[in-house]
Amino acid sequence: MIPVRPRRNRTSAGIRALVRETSLTPSHLVLPLFVHESTQPQAIASMPGCCRQGIDGIVTTAREALALGIPAVALFPALPDAAKDPTAKASTDPEGLLPRTVRALKAALPALVVVTDVAMDPYSSDGHDGLLRDGRIVNDDTLPILAAMAVAQARAGADVVAPSDMMDGRVAAIRSALDSAGFTDVAICSYCVKYASAFYGPFRDALDSAPRSGDKKTYQMDPANVREAAREVALDESEGADWLMVKPGLPYLDVIARVRAQTALPVAAYHVSGEYAMLKAAAANGWLDYERCLLESLLSLRRAGADLIFTYGALDAARLLAKSGG
Repeated sequence: MIPVRPRRNRTSAGIRALVRETSLTPSHLVLPLFVHESTQPQAIASMPGCCRQGIDGIVTTAREALALGIPAVALFPALPDAAKDPTAKASTDPEGLLPRTVRALKAALPALVVVTDVAMDPYSSDGHDGLLRDGRIVNDDTLPILAAMAVAQARAGADVVAPSDMMDGRVAAIRSALDSAGFTDVAICSYCVKYASAFYGPFRDALDSAPRSGDKKTYQMDPANVREAAREVALDESEGADWLMVKPGLPYLDVIARVRAQTALPVAAYHVSGEYAMLKAAAANGWLDYERCLLESLLSLRRAGADLIFTYGALDAARLLAKSGG
């Protein structure tokens, strides 16, 4: 019997590169950014290396990202409590923080893809992604708010609006509103499969967007479920989504693979704040090599089937890839 030796495909860097099955490049990455009204950056303690920035700072960071080959940023506004109310009125203000940031980015960096978050929680005094009434999230009354928010963002120049709220029917409502307002070319990245995860804590610190009462389990998915993801994919495809997001990333590699097998649409994965913070904390204690673990984590998301990855480590990853020639 002829001996089988798979190691022959691992004998040199050149051979390993030739037979490599999965690629990771800066063009696969989206950099999430937190914008606030102050001109001074404000560090986020639970997300080392990340900060809230003013509009000028956001433009500077986005310019660096684009120069490194990262084609897109995703914007999240950090508003003071005084700007929040139960119906998220600030979310549709054409002179609000997010529209001004979008306009500044598109004016300075026309080639940059700007993705905007569509959800009530950054603007809501209740901290929920939907309208709260008598202690319950009112799904259908939330949809017009989300649709109006998406149109305001598109009017400011957003290329992609990204509903992260997990309300039923919101993709159809947003697509109809965008088309009616003349924004037929604005894409929708639906947070199609978003779990009620414990890995979002640092993000909620960054935006002060944790629910003031209750939790998000009546609209975000149960971490125990995967067949439910297939249902969400089918619904969002039928409603007009252009990209489908799975969030979080690493604990849900099986879900990413399941979604990739089901759809022809681009699949996004969110390497969320908790995943990023764990790497940073372990590295700070000398337990892990942050750089190697970051690239391995992102590569695993690509291997599972993600076409693009939202990650707070995008700048670090792009620099590392440039250094390695990857």
